[in-house]
Amino acid sequence: MEAPTLRRAGIAAVAVVVAVVIVVLGWAIPPRAAVISTDRLGPESGEAVSRYLDRARESLRGNDGGGHWALLSFTQGVSAERIPEFSGGLRISQVLYHVAVDRVATPIVAIGVPDGERVAVESVKSAAAQMEATPTFDERSTRVAKLVGARLRGNCACVVGIVLQGNLDQLRDLAALNGVRAVQALPGDASAGVFAVSPLLPEQVESASPAPDDGPVPDN
Repeated sequence: MEAPTLRRAGIAAVAVVVAVVIVVLGWAIPPRAAVISTDRLGPESGEAVSRYLDRARESLRGNDGGGHWALLSFTQGVSAERIPEFSGGLRISQVLYHVAVDRVATPIVAIGVPDGERVAVESVKSAAAQMEATPTFDERSTRVAKLVGARLRGNCACVVGIVLQGNLDQLRDLAALNGVRAVQALPGDASAGVFAVSPLLPEQVESASPAPDDGPVPDN
């Protein structure tokens, strides 16, 4: 057999061996399943607000006593110091801030918090710092970041939602509080930290659609 033929045969044999090894390893050490979650708290983009409010109320039906992750959305933004009025002593995992400016798109700032209402109240400082550290790429985004950071530093009434955990009875109690627009609960088997959150903003009346961004950015 000529040398080129021998080389080709050798390469083919090696390829077969490699393929067999891959198959064996794949059988012996199966790949870990990726974490896939479709759980979401808050309205879908463009969803009718009335439909979302119906979904939120429906999510609180039931009588199981287990813990549920839930999103509490406010009728109007509140200052961070008022968070304990609406938490019912439940475990808070995230505070959501939004500085509303007419016809100016501003970001939602989400701050994860460990257990404790005091930490949740202090999270406004982290929200301001996060906004101030966010890279900007043009004059408008720079002005928006400066404005949002300054208002958060001033402890504005900019808390628009909190993510917390409680049983359905506790969550229904929170939903009945004055100033609470909606409480939406996830199923009891939802895993912490692997669900999306998008609060219902107070200014969203008809639909959960992005605000226009064609107005002037105030200086403060």
